[in-house]
Amino acid sequence: MENEHQIYLISDSTGETLDRIFIALKAQFENFEHQTNHLSFTRTENQILKILEDVNKKKNPIILYTIVNNKLAKFLTDQSKKRNIPCFGVLGNLILNFSKVLNKKATHEPSGQHALNEEYYDRIEAIQFTMNHDDGNKIEDIEKADIILLGVSRTSKTPTSIYLANRGYKTSNIPIVNEKSIPEKITNKNFKSCIVGLIFEAERLHDVRKNRLSSLKEKENIDYIDIDVIRKEIENSKKIFKKNQWPMIDVTRKSVEETAASVIKIYEIMNKKNA
Repeated sequence: MENEHQIYLISDSTGETLDRIFIALKAQFENFEHQTNHLSFTRTENQILKILEDVNKKKNPIILYTIVNNKLAKFLTDQSKKRNIPCFGVLGNLILNFSKVLNKKATHEPSGQHALNEEYYDRIEAIQFTMNHDDGNKIEDIEKADIILLGVSRTSKTPTSIYLANRGYKTSNIPIVNEKSIPEKITNKNFKSCIVGLIFEAERLHDVRKNRLSSLKEKENIDYIDIDVIRKEIENSKKIFKKNQWPMIDVTRKSVEETAASVIKIYEIMNKKNA
């Protein structure tokens, strides 16, 4: 395609940060035709020269990079400029300006965010806890959860829980079948964990469930996709949330990331009140 761009994401680490930045960046441009080329753990000038050999052969290339070593970053920008390739550093100026504000020298260590420190091990513990407490499992120690998500089937409880776990929050999720499916201990007013209810528009939830059954090649579970049953399920879940004064989030048109951000905000507000 004539207008298609070849995007080269060059990183000296895993490339996760750069990936996320590019996702946010490309969302700002409609009809942006592109192919993405991921090049992680780029830490030598020879690696850069080999990459640029390939880039030179492509039409409409653009380079985005996160390289914290100043000498290597300058080498990439200089070599790209010689070849008339657009090249943009994502972190360079930010690190420099942040360093000035803090009056501290940056370490410029690749993979600094992946250090095996206390925060890292806390995050691993949160992921293990969350996987063990998925879909209503292990409710006997649910009080250890930072966050508890409730909702009827297919309201993104599990993916949101996993995302929160990766952010370091021990998360449990519980499916709502009826009021009896709610563990009695979490309805106690003295219960400390942050509890959030997830709700969904009935018509959209019907489509989600229908697609789910199709992917499983299951045809017998008619109630699961009956629109009237779904409406009743959602209304009952709302009544349970209101009765227990649990905040609700409508996740119908939210991504997992947006839902998680809303949950974290509720968690932080609750913690400030309890502090």
